[in-house]
This record gives sequence, structure tokens and C-alpha cells, in this order.
Amino acid sequence: MSVYVVGHKSPDTDSVTAAIAYAALMKAKGEDYVPAVAGKLNPESEMVLKQFGFATPETLTDATGKKIALVDHSDLAQAPDNLAAGEVVAVVDHHKIGDVTTNQPIFFCNMPVGCTGTVLKILYDLEGVKVDPKVAGLMLAAILSDTVNFKSPTCTDADKKAVKELAAIADVKDTEALFMEMLKAKSAVAGVPAMDLLHRDYKDFDMKGKKVGVGQLELATLDQVADMRDALYNAMKEQKGSERHSVLLMLTDVVKEGTDLMVLSDDPALIEGAFGKKLSGNSMWIDGMMSRKKQTIPNLQKAFGC
Repeated sequence: MSVYVVGHKSPDTDSVTAAIAYAALMKAKGEDYVPAVAGKLNPESEMVLKQFGFATPETLTDATGKKIALVDHSDLAQAPDNLAAGEVVAVVDHHKIGDVTTNQPIFFCNMPVGCTGTVLKILYDLEGVKVDPKVAGLMLAAILSDTVNFKSPTCTDADKKAVKELAAIADVKDTEALFMEMLKAKSAVAGVPAMDLLHRDYKDFDMKGKKVGVGQLELATLDQVADMRDALYNAMKEQKGSERHSVLLMLTDVVKEGTDLMVLSDDPALIEGAFGKKLSGNSMWIDGMMSRKKQTIPNLQKAFGC
């Protein structure tokens, strides 16, 4: 029976490429692992797959009756639907440990690095498996994306080492140029519906029984969304409905290295307290905020008493 390797809903480049890279590692060991995605690819991920010659993996949104290996997450809210009706056999991740549980021991590898691609490079080395040059390109791109070209506070020396080694394997001479091409694709917003932009990199989190959604758009400049803020806020309202306590959208300016955080919440004061900032209208500028994983979610967890 095949094992499907799948990242989180609203897949980003790390979750997509990690599925391919982990499946390739397990196939090299003689195992039947198949990469999959849990949703529509964003423009950056599409560009990366095309750049290194890969087709989009098959879509898997329901885990019923399937063996599943999770990459780039271990939260039920982000996993394929009906995960309990399937069998989780492995987790490879770099986030906080989530609420996925199993009935028996599994392979579980979680490291405090900036990208699942880095974890996978370490696993390849430990297993003594050579990384295919095209797969190396995917892993390289994922690390550059997740660490925002080493600007994110999540970036570690292990990420930088992996980038150097993967670039050599993939024969990528200029990682800066690759990152800029990725940023160009990632930050393309013109003509894209607001709800699609909100979902481009979006995750739901359980904050002590309250559901909180956090999306992120990485932009070359905030001017790119200046004329669509109302539409984005309306999309946040639709997303929030009555089910969510809060929906936040990080408009991250990669050049200025900060985030204009759009907020829609049942308790705006709680969100203000989480970041020590006051809302101006429906947003607040937070200098230096680049990472949802390391800067946004931990602050929210503390504020919600998680």
C-alpha cells in the first residue's frame, strides 16, 4: 500500500517540495512513497516546480483509508481531512509539535531550523542517500523561501549550510537571483481575487479552544496592495464568519523587513496586547516581523494563555 506524503493545506513551497523530496528519499530506500499536495499551489511553488522540471503532485484532501506521511506540519487543522480515518506513519517538520496523535510509534523528525528542506537534507546525509540534482533544486528553493533569503529569525547555520551544499548539487550559481525570481512570483498580486491572496499562505491554529487564522503575503513593497486593502479585509470577514475568533493577515515587506498586520478579531485589545502595538484602523506595523512561526504565533499563544 502506497504512503502519501503531504504537506499542509494552503501549501507553500516548503510543503510542496518537502513532499517530493521525502518521497524521493524513501523511494531510494525501496519504499513506495508518493508525493501529494493538500490544495492549490501558489505562484511561487508553480514557478519552482517548473524551474526544476517537476509536474504538480496529485492532490490529496481526504486521508480516509490511506497511509500518510506529514511534512511541514503536525497540526490536525492543517492536515488532510479525516486524518483519524487514515494512518499516519511519519512526520517530518520544523514547526512546534502539533496535536496529531498516533496509536503506535512512528518515524517523527522535528528540528528547530528554518525549513523542512533543511531537515530533509540532514536526513539524506544520515541515510547516505545522494540527492538528485533536480530534487536538490527544490529543497534549495524551499529554504530560500522559508528563511526569506536568510533574513527570517528562523534561519539557522544549518539552513545556510544546506543551501550551500544543495546549490552545488543543483548547479545553481546564483542563489540571490533564484530568490528574487521566487519573490517576483510570490509577490504577484495584480488581478488576483482577495480571497485567493488570503489563502495563498494561510493556516488555522487552535488557541486554547479558539480558532485563529493567520495568512501571510510576502511583498516587495506594501504599495502592491495599497488599492486592495478593503477587498482583503472583506475576504478576512468572510473567512472569519462565526467559526473563528480572529483572522490576521501579515503583509510582510521583504525589503523593509517588517509586517503590516491586518487584524479582524472578537477581541482586538487582546491582539494589540500580544504585540505591544495599537491598531491604526484595522492594521499595525510591526518592525522586524518576518516569521509567522517564530514571531506571530508564539505571541498569540502567550496572549491566549496557551
